[in-house]
Formats: sequence, C-alpha cells, structure tokens
Amino acid sequence: MKTTDWFNIKLGLVLLFLCSAFDCGAKITLPKLLADGMVLQRECPVKIWGKSDVGEKVELKFRGKTFRTVADEKGCWMIELPAWKAGGPYDMQINEVTLHNILIGDVFLCSGQSNMELPVSRIMDKFAEEVNSYENPMIHYIKVPYCYDFKMPQTDTKQAVWVSLTKDNVMNYSALCYFFAKLLYQQTGVPVGIVNSSWGGTPVEAWISESGLKDFPSYLNQKAMYECDDLVTEIKQSERMHQQEWQKELYKSDKGLHTETPWYAASFDDRSWKTVDMFSSSWATNGWRPINGSHWFRQQINIPESWNNKEAILRLGCIVDADSVYVNGCLVGTTSYQYPPRIYKVPAGVLKTGQNQITVRLISNGGYPSFVKEKPYKLICGKDEIVLSPSWKYHVGAEMPSAPASTNFHYVPVGLYNGMIAPLENYMFKGVVWYQGESNVGKWQEYSSLLTALMKDWRKLFQNDKLPFYIVELADFLAPDDPGCASWAALRAEQAKAAQSVDHATLIKNSDTGEWNDIHPLDKKTAGTRLVEAVLSAE
Repeated sequence: MKTTDWFNIKLGLVLLFLCSAFDCGAKITLPKLLADGMVLQRECPVKIWGKSDVGEKVELKFRGKTFRTVADEKGCWMIELPAWKAGGPYDMQINEVTLHNILIGDVFLCSGQSNMELPVSRIMDKFAEEVNSYENPMIHYIKVPYCYDFKMPQTDTKQAVWVSLTKDNVMNYSALCYFFAKLLYQQTGVPVGIVNSSWGGTPVEAWISESGLKDFPSYLNQKAMYECDDLVTEIKQSERMHQQEWQKELYKSDKGLHTETPWYAASFDDRSWKTVDMFSSSWATNGWRPINGSHWFRQQINIPESWNNKEAILRLGCIVDADSVYVNGCLVGTTSYQYPPRIYKVPAGVLKTGQNQITVRLISNGGYPSFVKEKPYKLICGKDEIVLSPSWKYHVGAEMPSAPASTNFHYVPVGLYNGMIAPLENYMFKGVVWYQGESNVGKWQEYSSLLTALMKDWRKLFQNDKLPFYIVELADFLAPDDPGCASWAALRAEQAKAAQSVDHATLIKNSDTGEWNDIHPLDKKTAGTRLVEAVLSAE
C-alpha cells in the first residue's frame, strides 16, 4: 500500500471519529417561513415541518410539551401541534434549533398586486402622525420575496424575515396590511400575523396553478413557452442589450448633457427656449405622435433670506415616465418609473437667497410624457412653502423611438403560484385578503371566472374548503369622462360576481377611496377598517 493511501485512510478515520464525537452530521433545516417571530394560527392544529437526515429523530418542545417524529426516506418530517389559545411570545426548540418570539393569534395571507404591496412610506402624506405614534409587538409581518417558476411548485421561499410593528420596521409594511392588522388588534386584543405575498403589476392568472387554469388553455400554452430556461435566458440577454443600447443612444444624443454649459447648470442661459404649460399636451407631441426621449424644463424661483443654506423638500407630483431633478446644478433626485411621488431632499447649502434654478430632465420611454395634474408641485422649507409655477422654459434634449419592450416574466401564468404561493402550503391561515385586478381591466370579461378559479385553487392547496376570501374592490381611477372608466367599473362588477357566487367570499367596498389621477390612492385605512368589520362579522 502506498504511503499516501495509508495516510488518506487514517485521515478519514480521524474525521469520522471527530464527526461522531462532535455531532457534525447534517442538522435539521426549516422552511424560511418557520423562523423567529412567526405567528401561528390560534385554535386549530398547526404544522411544523422541515428536512434532516433520513431516519433522524426530531424532537419539538413548545409550551411545556414535547412532540416527536422521524424523518422519512426523503429526509422530510412534519409534526402537527394541537390547537392553542392566543398568546405569546414563546420559544420553540426543535432538536438543535431554537426559535424565539413566537406568537399565537390570527394569521392572514395578503396577496395581489401593487395596491396590496404599496408600503407605508408611500402614504405618509396622509397618515404620518398616526403611523409615527404607533408600535405593537403583538403584530408581526413577513413579505414573501419575489419568485416565479414555470416548471413546478416550489417547496420553500427565498430568504424572508418576520418583523414586528416598530418605528424601525413600519415603513416597509404594506399600508393596507398595516391598517388591517392594527385595527384588528385594537378590536380583538389577539396577536396578528401577516404573510404578504404580492407583486406589483401582476395579473390574476400568474397566481393560479397549472391545474387551476385547466379551463384556460391559452394561459397554459403561454406558460409552457417559458419552461425552457435557455429561451428565458436568451430573451433576458437580448432585451437587456436592446435597453442598454437605447440608454446609450439617449445619453449620447441628449444635447443638454454635452453642451459646454450643461442644461442643468444654474448658469445656463435658457432665454431662447420657449415657455410651456407643464400640464399642456402640446410639448409632448410633434403634432401626430408623442415625442419619446428626453425633455428639459427649467424654472427660476425666488428664495427668501430665511431659507438661505437650509435643507428643503422639493415636491414634483408624479411624472410620466422617469426624471432626474437638479437644483442650482446639484442633482437632488431621480426616479425610474412613473408611479412614485417625487419627494426630493434639497441638502443644506444648495439653496441661496434670491434666484434659484430648478431643472427637470424628463425621460419618456413610450406613450405620452406628462406631469400628473392635481399633485403637489412645490418647494418646502420648514413650515413655509413656495408653489411652483406651471410655466416652465422648455426644450427637447433628444428625440428617440419608443424604448425597447421587456418581457415581464412575473406576469406569465402560473409562475407566481409556483414561486410565492405553493411554498406556503403547510401554513395555516384564518383568511385570505386579495387586492388585485388593475392589470386585468383590459380583459375584464374573464375576471370573475379567473378569480373563482383562484379561490378554488388556493382552498385545495391549503386543504380548507371554507377558507375565507376578502376581495378588496378596485378603487376608482381616471377622470369621470375618461372612456377607460367603463372597464374599471366592469371589472368591479366581476369582482362582485365572484364574491357572490363563492361561499365564504366577501367583497370589501373600496371604490369610493380612489383618486382619479393616481392608481395608488393614499387612503388604505378605509379598506383596512372595512376588512376588520368583515372579519369580525364572519366569526
């Protein structure tokens, strides 16, 4: 025997001894949802599950009781705990793993698109005082990370964290979930857990399983097209290259960025530019089609001496599509898409007494560029403010074709069910809150059938034929004379039809909370209040 062979044998024996002596075997692993801070549904049996070595003994200790099982031939194990009354916080010991700060209360799965996902940070204009004054360790929240899969249902989510309702965490809570959980706790005194599995812009068919869409063959065929990983990778690479080239050409062609004195500079002479009304459509078109590319706007404002060198906030409403904003040549903010409110901090030292220059470089990717009407356009310093004029100096920077389209893979049927709903299969919920439909307005005729299929589908997954669904009605949107209003009303009728045709489904009135100029209205408290009323009336 070679010396090296003998050495390897001895080394292997030593490692085997060490692993045995110091328990170096594979330890149990838990799904991401079962973690510190989780909330377990009260008054019904709940499941705790995970993986380990095949045949490994698993011992769970909770609230003074011990439960045991053995991992099966695939290394999977599950323990069903009995029904518990509300309470906590508690610790749970599972072999070598200890979970802390566990609550027992009412757990809700909240899902849908952007109005479900919209964070508290976006509604602070209306509810700052109320949000800043409230904390509650009996409310815990987890946001399921984005994930889609076209091949098969996943068994676990990506990494996620349960967080309690504190001032440090609240800004990332869903605004609707925040008010719902807060008001529900105030009414019941029972801990509340929110599992938020939502993704902005997504259609209902993305949240339904393959079997759930059996009556919608076109959606199944659409999904099947993207089961090929090579195709998805090729599409992403090609679209990324197209978008990069568009951005390069936009930058290279934008005269405002390459003149001797850039157009955002405070010293730039814009006297030859025409003056336009920011809310007029005249500047956005060449007479027969929209002008895509870059549009430059400049406005001078007079700053009082009391503001000199102080920090300020510049409010620029909402802008379609993207923007970069400068004050006295200093970049104070940029936003890449149309929906977020433009709230830009002007650092101390940028403003000076007298004339100050505000410059907006607006980027239009496709369609008609615009400033959204009836939004705040002003500069704020402390309790004082200066309202900006609607008249701006204006010039086109670079005229471009529409930006290359991109494939929203998270819109594809089945993908989000597989990636963000299926992994929750073993968790117990008191009910589901569903706020979605904006992305299906253009094909409202089938919405009731799809929503009914989703409810049936999820009840099958969670093995609960009576799982309550609370369907939040779409908030009103668009001006009353806009032709699109009819489609929004039609989809709301489809929501009502689905709720009426399915047992244990409730429509939550919400159309009256809308804002004609914002698809994301600030008032999430009214819907939260009505959700609580519906949940309590169902008990």
